[in-house]
Amino acid sequence: MPDTRRLLKERIAGTAMLVLTAVSILLTAAIGIGLYIRSEPLLARHSLGSLLTSSVWKPMKGEFGFFPFIMGTLWVTCLALFIALPLSLLSAIYLSEYAAPRIRRMVVPIVDLLSGIPPVVYGVWGVLFVVPLIQRSAGTDVTHFTSGYSVLAGAIVLAVMIFPLLISILFEVFSGVPLEMKNASLSLGATQWQTIKFVLLKKSAPGILAATALAVSRSFGETIAVLMVCGNMPLAPHAVTDACYPLPALIANNYGEMLSVPMYDSALLFAAFILFVIIFLFNLLSRIVLARIEKNLV
Repeated sequence: MPDTRRLLKERIAGTAMLVLTAVSILLTAAIGIGLYIRSEPLLARHSLGSLLTSSVWKPMKGEFGFFPFIMGTLWVTCLALFIALPLSLLSAIYLSEYAAPRIRRMVVPIVDLLSGIPPVVYGVWGVLFVVPLIQRSAGTDVTHFTSGYSVLAGAIVLAVMIFPLLISILFEVFSGVPLEMKNASLSLGATQWQTIKFVLLKKSAPGILAATALAVSRSFGETIAVLMVCGNMPLAPHAVTDACYPLPALIANNYGEMLSVPMYDSALLFAAFILFVIIFLFNLLSRIVLARIEKNLV
């Protein structure tokens, strides 16, 4: 009788987890389908190619070119990753391989706490410190004046925001490398840095890629902080000191205010659909890589 009850509880628990998993998958699919359906009026009037490649943004005339917004998003995200990834990688290596246990116990919780700081706080810091610094440094050139509200400002703020995420994930990845492998390398005469380079980094390469994919997903969807420092001009940037207008900022700035303009609602939801697809693909990539890591560690 006890065995029957135990088997029944296990079956109920398994069924419940299956249902919850299916609900989460269906909810994600419903969001994507809903955004696509709301975007259909725009897609029926304009081809997908023209929407993605046109630079003309005149909502009052029914012209919606998303190329400047896509490029602004890519510029800010790629530059933020270029700034954040090397520093986060070196920080995680220090914490996992060089830091004393006392320092590690103190720093790791602080890094985790930094992830909980509201994005608007980073945005205010960017407006008060990063933007004036860029204006003073790059705005003196009369041939290329900048107000400081630029791709570079957005990238710096975004890089600081994703530091805790990257450091935390990379630290866990490095900590998962078997100690025996590192000891074997050291016993053969390799230096600490050679062991890190040829053992730690090589073994952790899939995890580094997964952490990067998760950071990119976070960067693509960030809104408030980037909105506050990028300048919000619907022009494709050509330099890091140019203003830009990322897709999340476009949605946050206009949704609910300009919906009386024909097709504007559909255009903003199409922007949300583009972000949804990009973030979904990067998250899917990170899940695949993490599954590969778990398989290799078994």
